[in-house]
Order: sequence, then C-alpha cells, then structure tokens
Amino acid sequence: MKFSIITLFPEMFDKVLGTSMLWKAQEKNLVEFELINLRDFGIGPRRQVDDTPYGGGDGMLMKPEPIFAAVEHAKKTNPGALTLLMTPKGDVWNQQSAYTLSDDPKQNYIIICPHYEGYDERILALVDRQISIGKYILTGGELPAMIVIDSIVRLIPGVLGGENSAAIESFSDGDNLEYPQYTRPEVFRDMKVPDILLSGNHGAIAQWREQNAPKPKKNKMPVQ
Repeated sequence: MKFSIITLFPEMFDKVLGTSMLWKAQEKNLVEFELINLRDFGIGPRRQVDDTPYGGGDGMLMKPEPIFAAVEHAKKTNPGALTLLMTPKGDVWNQQSAYTLSDDPKQNYIIICPHYEGYDERILALVDRQISIGKYILTGGELPAMIVIDSIVRLIPGVLGGENSAAIESFSDGDNLEYPQYTRPEVFRDMKVPDILLSGNHGAIAQWREQNAPKPKKNKMPVQ
C-alpha cells in the first residue's frame, strides 16, 4: 500500500512515519510513503499557493492550480490511487472506515492536507472521498492525515504481528471497548490483579472480560 501525502509541511510527518508500527510496516515492505510538498507546485517566483476569496471574507484560500498539479504528479508516481481530502465537511472517521480502506493492501491513496482558511471548492473534482476526524477545527489537514494513515496501516496483515491483535481491539466490533488488562507484578502499591485472571480458567476469564468491558460514553463536554 502506498500513500502520497500532499502538504505544505512535509517535515511534520518525518517522526510520525518513522516511528513504531508505521516504521515497522515500511521495514516489512507492507507500506510506502511519499511526501509531496505543495509549495513545489506554487505559482510564480514566490510559489504562491493561496489567495483571497471571491466575494470577500476573512482568511486565505488554497488555490486550485497547485493542488491539481500536485495530485496529477502524485497519480504519475502512484497510479490507481484514490484521493482523500482531509476536511471538517467530510464523513466522520471511525474504525469501520479504517477497515474499509485497509481491506485491499494493494489499494493506494493520495491524501490532500488543506491549510489556511480553506480551499477553492473546485478541487473536489479530484477527490474520491472527504474525511473528517471530528467536529472541531485544526490548523491544517496534517494531523488528521496522520491519524487516518495510522489507523489504516496497523490493520494491514503482518503489521501488528499477532494474528488477532487488530480484531480484539476497542471499536473493532462496533462501539465496543476493550476489556481491562493487567501484567506483572501481581501486586503493585497494594493494587492486586483480579484473582480470576490468575485462575487459568479460560472460560471464566472470557466471561469476566466480557462483563467488565466498558461501555462507550456519550460526550458530556459542555458546548459553549
């Protein structure tokens, strides 16, 4: 699987893509990342990528020409890739979304990371899917892109290692959360591991885990 990431800040991805499971996936040749600097496709001697909006309004919008040029370049190096746009207007990302996009390890993706106040709406002609990671505003699409990439890549067979590792995680079965887990030492600061987990009775342990898996909580944060 290959990801071509179009961004004004490619340096933001260096540590994330080179760490933990994302690094491991590259080492195993299960995934490839290509960072494309949108500024390279900017217009004029100043490599302009933004401009004021028609009709007035605050902020700057990303121009269509550099984005079209960057996506067209990406399609040459990443043929057959689907184009994803990180935007608060998109479908809200969840675990099922990650499963869907990780289902075919041979499917490649181009990810557009917008910035500034927004983008010229005409770039939607390039986009196969619009994705939001939640109902809040971030400075740019880089952090959402990292979240989407991480949640997809870890589901590719061979990345996590354990055959069932991804299948038993939180949200892998609808909204269910993972049961409480413990490791050594058996007693730490007067806090003891539940006796049932030390019993060796796998049937009883499975029942305990099912009973003690937390239920998803509704957001109780006040809306101002």
